Amino acid sequence: MKVPDIWSKPRRRLIGPFCVQMVEPIDLYWKCGLANPHTSHCLGSGQIMISCMGEPGGGGKGGFVLLDGETFEVVSNWEHPGEAAPFGYDFWYQPRHNVMISTEWGAPKALIHGFDPAHVKEGHYGSSLHVWDWTTHRKLQTVDLGEDGAIPLEIRFLHDPNATEGYVGCALRGCVFRFYRTLKGDWAAEKVISVPSKKVEGWMLPEMPGLITDILISLDDRFLYFSNWLHGDIRQYDITDRRNPRLVGQVFLGGSIISDGPVKVLEDPEKHGQTRPRIIKGKRVSGGPQMLQLSLDGRRLYVTTSLFSGWDKQFYPDMMREGSVMMQIDVDSDQGGLSVNENFLVDFGKEPDGPALAHELRYPGGDCTSDIWI
Repeated sequence: MKVPDIWSKPRRRLIGPFCVQMVEPIDLYWKCGLANPHTSHCLGSGQIMISCMGEPGGGGKGGFVLLDGETFEVVSNWEHPGEAAPFGYDFWYQPRHNVMISTEWGAPKALIHGFDPAHVKEGHYGSSLHVWDWTTHRKLQTVDLGEDGAIPLEIRFLHDPNATEGYVGCALRGCVFRFYRTLKGDWAAEKVISVPSKKVEGWMLPEMPGLITDILISLDDRFLYFSNWLHGDIRQYDITDRRNPRLVGQVFLGGSIISDGPVKVLEDPEKHGQTRPRIIKGKRVSGGPQMLQLSLDGRRLYVTTSLFSGWDKQFYPDMMREGSVMMQIDVDSDQGGLSVNENFLVDFGKEPDGPALAHELRYPGGDCTSDIWI
């Protein structure tokens, strides 16, 4: 039998991602009264749902936009009129339990140019979770996390579709809360991890929080990972005991307290000291570990360093000039443990159009932060 010469036939050349369609800001405004879109999820209906952080004037408004999954046209709001949350950011839904829970960052006009601690006292940042009925789209409950829960960003249900619990990372105080459905049928939250702030000098405040900016859960629901963008470390916790996470892995990747930087640590409750700058393949890492993505087998953790350009400029000006990077962390998925792959680095400072600030990571076909089972 003659094997066909498939290589002599014309082949489509892969030239990288290209823009298919843009949803204009004016469409979000006129059809939904929203702006500043953030998290997107594909729904079983075929539609795309995107959370928004505010309204066009820069104030906070936690609403949701529905897009047609085929045409990408703006369809409508997901929430009912008058039921948008004060602030928006991330969300995760569990259709088996008819629930969605959303989080809060802050008013875009307050955070766009950087972080001002006064804005927290003035009420421009959130500290609550919002519970929604997945079928009726009604807001059912607001769970106030208090001061330790200020700026709750990324939220993750356990992947097990039968589970009625998960975790949310709260940036400002470096805390992780476990949220869960109570015996009464409503929802509650409890603090299960706290990263202590470090007393410092040469920084904007006398104490520096870890600033938890991203969390994820392995597909087998055994490990929780999160990044401390300011302290510069990634942590791995065994969450087999859901209420008592146990630290089993940690690695430092830059951050604001490196040994040759302008910040001096005066007191560190965890006694880590000031770590050396991280250099991979001859490139000094600017910034700290930020967005995370885990391979489906749980053995490779990928991380980028850019959070948001206004905050990047404020806390890591070198990254604005040099671009962000992507690194790979090797994971011990049996006993726990993290180590840097010294042979892997994607340098976005070498982009053809100049340095870029790469942020989110996604696997084609689904990953640990997008897959939702019913």
